[in-house]
Amino acid sequence: MSQNPASGTPEETAPYGSGSATPSPEASSPVRRVRTHHLREMKERGEKITMLTAYDMYTAATFDEAGIDLLLVGDSASNNVLGNETSLPITVDELLPLTRAVSRSTRRAMVVGDLPFGSYQASPEQGYCTAVRFMKEAGAHCVKLEGGAEMAPVIEKLVAGGIPVIAHIGFTPQSEHVLGGYRVQGRGDAADRMRTDAKAVEAAGAFAVVMEMVPGDVAGEISRELVIPTIGIGAGNQCDGQVLVWQDAFGLRTGKMARFVKQYADVHQVLLDGARAYADDVKAGTFPGPDHTF
Repeated sequence: MSQNPASGTPEETAPYGSGSATPSPEASSPVRRVRTHHLREMKERGEKITMLTAYDMYTAATFDEAGIDLLLVGDSASNNVLGNETSLPITVDELLPLTRAVSRSTRRAMVVGDLPFGSYQASPEQGYCTAVRFMKEAGAHCVKLEGGAEMAPVIEKLVAGGIPVIAHIGFTPQSEHVLGGYRVQGRGDAADRMRTDAKAVEAAGAFAVVMEMVPGDVAGEISRELVIPTIGIGAGNQCDGQVLVWQDAFGLRTGKMARFVKQYADVHQVLLDGARAYADDVKAGTFPGPDHTF
């Protein structure tokens, strides 16, 4: 048995894969951290891989308990936590504490640190130094970076240095200005470029690849051609797994949603109702009541 860095307790063998919820600390069932080879084996079995974003201890622990396979501490925290309009402004120093909180709060899920804009594009050396910080300072189990064939040297550097990498192709939010905004990638003749990028990041050593806003048939063909798992977001249901931003998936964000988002809960309404009930009680003088007073 190996030592679990998050809890200081031995890491024991247990079944892995989607749908196997993490037991509570009191439960006797052992837990095994999801690793890169587990994801490869899930693809080989035809078992879908689940991935959600997480940015704090409570959502991370909840999603871990639900059996989510990967938790992405995405640069999407920029516009889902810090109040920015896009993912571009967030920095490494802002993402590290969020990643640390998630890694400390999970027992099973693989924690993915997202390298923010400007922290790896300059050179493989810059990328390696940034990724090391996510692994050493924040307890990430791997990192994600955006880009296709042009990022192969960075991926090779990280993998050679012992850092597992998830690539991200298709629509890459950090390049939204170059791509002309939020637009589907890989249509028509551009599908060949998508295949080239996917095979390039696989050859460079990435253990998985996210495909965002790619036509479903193209994403499906690429998924069948690659040995490594594909994780789709707006890329159809033929990918080996799926990822969503949790605030989108569970209704915390309000307003117009991307077409590929499905809402599984209405957290916004639950919080709104609770906050209003609390305010009403305080204003009416009914809270604190006898049961809440020493």
